[in-house]
Amino acid sequence: MENVLVVGATGTTGKKVVKLLKTSQYFEPIAMVRKESQIKEFSEQDINTVLGNLEEDVLHTMSHIDKVVFAAGSGGTKVFEVDQEGAKKMIDASKNQSIKKFIMLSSMGADQPEKVTELKDYLKAKHNADQYLRASNVPYVIIRPGSLTNEKGTGKIEVGKTLHKQGSISRDDVAQVLVRTLDDDAPLNESFEILSGDLLIGSALDSIYKS
Repeated sequence: MENVLVVGATGTTGKKVVKLLKTSQYFEPIAMVRKESQIKEFSEQDINTVLGNLEEDVLHTMSHIDKVVFAAGSGGTKVFEVDQEGAKKMIDASKNQSIKKFIMLSSMGADQPEKVTELKDYLKAKHNADQYLRASNVPYVIIRPGSLTNEKGTGKIEVGKTLHKQGSISRDDVAQVLVRTLDDDAPLNESFEILSGDLLIGSALDSIYKS
């Protein structure tokens, strides 16, 4: 079993990732929480936690961790502190601990934030974090979904290095993709975009891996 630190475990998408990992026979989730009051929710599900604040030192959160899923987000309130600098701190800590794989939940539009009119600061922060990860020598996968919805997942997506269109995707399906890219047979140092689509997630990811 590999220990996977889920950064942003208390968020809507992060919680889904933790639950999926808990049912896995290969991974053990470690939920990173910011407050002690958030521990109970996970301990009641027999899920281990570690206290960590992205605006402070996070090196201690990496003890006995094999892989990382970064699904944290500031919700637009602290994009520089959390989405950019917080991500950089986790990347530095991962490098220091020789983490096997760092899965970054980014966003469509983060490749060219200067071309968007909405959420420009957020996408610029995501862009900078993505670029920092690429240059870090930490093994990575960067996943850029379209607009996130709370609709029930379909288990089907559209995927591409660049999809050249806008759209949405359920958080259920995004969580599935994040977890599947943790597998050792998934390629490293790749970035791709995902939207709701017609291909089963496994088949869709196989297609991007072979491209």
